[in-house]
Amino acid sequence: MKFTLGWLKDYLETEASLDTILDTLNAIGLEVEDVVNPADKLGAFTIAEVVDAVKHPDADKLKVCTVNTGSETITVVCGAPNARKGMRAVLGRPGDYVPGLDVTLALRKVRGVESNGMMCSAAELELGEDHDGILDLDESAPVGESYIDWAGLNDPMIEIAITPNRQDCLGVYGIARDLAAAGLGKLKAIKAPEITNDGASDIVAEINLPDDASNACSHFIGRKFTGVTNGESPDWLKARLKAVGQKPISALVDVTNYISIDLGRPLHVYDAQKLQGNLQARLAGEGEKFTALDDNEYTCKGGETIIADNTGPQGFGGVIGGLDSGCTETTTDVILEVAYFDPVRTAMTGRQHNIITDARYRFERGVDPDFLYDGLAIASQMILDHCGGTASDMFEAGATPTWEKSVSFRPERTKTLGGLDIDAATSASILEKLGFGVTDGSPMTITVPSWRRDVDGEADIVEEILRIHGYDNIPSVQLPVINHKAGTTLNLEQKRARAIKRRLASEGLSEAVTWSFMRQSDAALFADNSEKLVVDNPISTELDYMRPSILANLLQAAQRNHDRGSENIQLFEVGPVYLDDTEKGQLLVATGIRTGKSAQRHWDTNIEPVSVFDAKADAVAALEAIGAPVGNLQIFAEAPAYFHPGRSGTLRLGPKNILANFGELHPSVLKGLDVDGPAVGFEVFIGKVPAPKKSGAAKGALHVSNLQSATRDFAFLVDKSVAAGTLLKAIKGADKNTITNVSIFDVYEGKGVPEGQKSLALSVTLEPSGETFTDQAIENIANKICAAAEKSTGAVLRS
Repeated sequence: MKFTLGWLKDYLETEASLDTILDTLNAIGLEVEDVVNPADKLGAFTIAEVVDAVKHPDADKLKVCTVNTGSETITVVCGAPNARKGMRAVLGRPGDYVPGLDVTLALRKVRGVESNGMMCSAAELELGEDHDGILDLDESAPVGESYIDWAGLNDPMIEIAITPNRQDCLGVYGIARDLAAAGLGKLKAIKAPEITNDGASDIVAEINLPDDASNACSHFIGRKFTGVTNGESPDWLKARLKAVGQKPISALVDVTNYISIDLGRPLHVYDAQKLQGNLQARLAGEGEKFTALDDNEYTCKGGETIIADNTGPQGFGGVIGGLDSGCTETTTDVILEVAYFDPVRTAMTGRQHNIITDARYRFERGVDPDFLYDGLAIASQMILDHCGGTASDMFEAGATPTWEKSVSFRPERTKTLGGLDIDAATSASILEKLGFGVTDGSPMTITVPSWRRDVDGEADIVEEILRIHGYDNIPSVQLPVINHKAGTTLNLEQKRARAIKRRLASEGLSEAVTWSFMRQSDAALFADNSEKLVVDNPISTELDYMRPSILANLLQAAQRNHDRGSENIQLFEVGPVYLDDTEKGQLLVATGIRTGKSAQRHWDTNIEPVSVFDAKADAVAALEAIGAPVGNLQIFAEAPAYFHPGRSGTLRLGPKNILANFGELHPSVLKGLDVDGPAVGFEVFIGKVPAPKKSGAAKGALHVSNLQSATRDFAFLVDKSVAAGTLLKAIKGADKNTITNVSIFDVYEGKGVPEGQKSLALSVTLEPSGETFTDQAIENIANKICAAAEKSTGAVLRS
């Protein structure tokens, strides 16, 4: 929300400085985001008179101007076609900065003639888009005086952030009300003028809505103006709109934009001669079309609130008007619309069609339902003042929606809820200044004003009192001392999530936090879409589905980083995924991805692309961090379809309990997400890891041998179809008392190995328990290993 200091003082009698006003806005919850003072960049420019203007002796398009600055006469070379003797212009001197050109003026010669400054155009001073000529000021402009002071531009623009619950401050008057309540001055009352009417309008309003959508447009009033002249707005009105970033269009449109910012009341005007029949508020039929004021054609999906005439839609109610009935410089007859549209339906229409307007911004937060009549009167008077013509009687359809509500309030709740003891009289005074009605009693009865639809309960009343009284007045209180050793509030799942985060970070992955939503088309790459997981009211059209996997979000995050120059990206996230809309369908999953190379480039290292083994190592590390029995896990090459077949797998505890998926992402998935490969990833299902034994259960004795271990290597011939993991498991089980580790160090196929077979070379670590191994003991264990390998996989010791 943008406004100027002078605009604010239209409604607030105050002597407070700009700094005091800014500090107070922040203190009462209206956070100041920016302050722009034209004096900071235009304060040096003055008004000057062109005493004479003659053709440059060495340039056809330049003029040599003799300029009276008020204190001296100087020479300025000017190329503007409108520079002439006797005019008054805006002068910049050497050392002044011209914002529109991004240059600092200097004394210089132009084609041999010394120029002592520059006479500026509107574009060069960033006061408009006109750059064809210098500013031509009124003859009354005082020579030598500051231009911005004379033009009334020395008026700081203030921008504040508006939270969704403060729709009352989407108008300058509402901001003035809050500042007055905070003790910064006196609020001026709004006086709605009496409008002289000239008979009934031949165009009236109708509301044709079904009973189940009667609140879509509950009240519609307006009037017709005839004989208007839709020219330019007066300078003061254009200056105010420009100051807050609005582009002046025409007097009729500018009036509606001004009142929207001034009083928080959006309006709309129609060219009456372009309408056929009455204006109707109704629901759109599927397929109805119209071209809006933004020059885009919109096709109704059905159910939107529209304003229509006999020919069809003339705009989305509360969102945007139609081009066909819009006002132009030739408009002479006008219909002014003042209506109340349902906030929810307005927001849904805007989101469905991706339309963002100032009107929608206000209507979806809830404008004052009791301000239609005054808003119509104020707008009507401005149209008559600036466009002339005559006004009809007011026409009306529907009625003011029921907005009255009251809240019971106990003054002591400011202490229990807000930590500040404020007496009842002070609380009542604050509320009354904000426009609330106060009835004494135990508890007090607080009547909520029509412009505060966000206030529903006692806590809201406490918040209003505290923010005006001052949050800084709340005393600091020592929190109670907690004996953390007595226990913990974290459950098992939370502890596991923290442990996994620490471990994955130590493995070189960076934690990411992404949305729990995603695009439906992206979700379809990971699971069959379900209507139950579609978000009814998404914050974005691209976030309309509950994510079935975190992999997509991480891959897209990695791609964004890659597009900005990052090469090798490693990300992880621990968060929920959604299989269905039930409680059991929400799983806590640790997910990670790696893209690019497995390490940074180095002169003495052969760097390989990331592979399935990187993903497997990350998955195993995550499982180790939460106490999963990694040594007992089985590997199955049956990963979900979004992984690459043959380059992926699952880690299971038993044949059915899948603890993790890992592998290279399928090329079609990467293409569907528009992500560059290669990329590998893993998913660890935290809730599927068995819980540890109850505390207090006896642990087995720790046996550490003080004898020298022995290592023996074996090479087995097995069929190509045999998984190495199956052979490893068989060998580990050959003699559990002495075999402590088995690892594969070579896989070979080729000369010397029979067709259809492969050679697996393993290193087996043996650890004695009671006495040092003898050669015979080692031989016996070796025989057991060979026998177990042959029985399990048909492996034959390679000679």
